[in-house]
Amino acid sequence: MEHDGQLQLYAAVANQLKEAHTRVRALQVPEGVRMALTRKLLVITAAAKHDLADAARRLERFTADLDEGRIPDGGR
Repeated sequence: MEHDGQLQLYAAVANQLKEAHTRVRALQVPEGVRMALTRKLLVITAAAKHDLADAARRLERFTADLDEGRIPDGGR
């Protein structure tokens, strides 16, 4: 039964990552900002391979930041 829950979490995280990538592509922001957001999503994707629960938490924070308009300035 635990295996089914893990599979459901993988599916949920995968769908949320796909949605987050779509949202980032649609943002009207400078390219540097878009690249910074994409890098964050790639880090979350990589984290999902090792710690799915942590990746889900990171993705939730990332999405909340987007919802609130908190985005990096992209000017490193």
